[in-house]
Amino acid sequence: MTDVLILGGTGWLSGRVAEMWADAGASVTCLARGGRPAPYGTTLVTGDRDDAQAYAEVSVREWDEVVDISSNPVHVAGAVEALGGRAKHWTYVSTVSVYAENDAPGADESAEAVEPLGSDDEPDYGRAKAGAEASVRTALGYRAAIVRPGLIVGPGDPTDRFGYWVGRFALAAQGEVLVPDTTDRGAQVIDVDDLADFLVSVGRERWTGVANAVGDPVPLDRVLREAAQVAGHTGATRTADDAWLETHDVAYWMGPRSLPLWLPAGMPGFWTRSNAVFRLLGGRLRPLRETLARTLADERERGLDRERRSGLSRTEELTLLDDLHGPAA
Repeated sequence: MTDVLILGGTGWLSGRVAEMWADAGASVTCLARGGRPAPYGTTLVTGDRDDAQAYAEVSVREWDEVVDISSNPVHVAGAVEALGGRAKHWTYVSTVSVYAENDAPGADESAEAVEPLGSDDEPDYGRAKAGAEASVRTALGYRAAIVRPGLIVGPGDPTDRFGYWVGRFALAAQGEVLVPDTTDRGAQVIDVDDLADFLVSVGRERWTGVANAVGDPVPLDRVLREAAQVAGHTGATRTADDAWLETHDVAYWMGPRSLPLWLPAGMPGFWTRSNAVFRLLGGRLRPLRETLARTLADERERGLDRERRSGLSRTEELTLLDDLHGPAA
């Protein structure tokens, strides 16, 4: 039986990886702080990775596969130090945010990365992941896979980014929806279950190297059009240009009072990363419409009008639409 250790295993992505390994017949242990249950069929070991003794219980065993998704470079360095000698293979889940530039379409894994985060530097997600990658590569290079996902989407997404659009079109029903200028904008998404399946695959095969785990590039207007169709939206859309949205304090990409997935101009490389290695390794991508349908079901269950981590509230959106239309004649 394959012995798998998931550093995490109770969160969104790590939980799906744990479930898939268990479904494949592996003996799965999840090391997490507790407070949330481990997936059915797995074993939870409680440990806080800020504690020097966090790995004590799992460091006395041999592991066929270790999976880590942490963005804390100190945690990652501590894990490879404590467990690296006990692991036949290690999969580290990084991010395409480690790349230094976003202006070259089709860039692959050889593109320059940012400098790792220093101990005295301001927090930076991409640089933190770069630092974690460096620890994994230095200690486990010939036994490690470094997987760099792009935008992870699908049911359970805690960031509320991708689901905003299909959820908003459903909530609006026959009403108007505010959209950004989609000219030369796009998205590159991967369904959480497609990513989890890939992570299990590289661990099972003990593949080593670096792979972008990203979907095929899709123009943003197609994403919005298919989201509206899946949601059954019958109203109109109203487009605002970048300058107008910026003036009205609407943010790019994610977070409160944003239009999710909308990127500043001049970033074609951000949504056109090469996924050739992913494809060659057998990575599978379900149709966008299927992911949208899965996401809509999840959005309805969680509440279309709930408070979101990303996007506009419907009240904010309607106010902006009134401003965009201007005073009545």
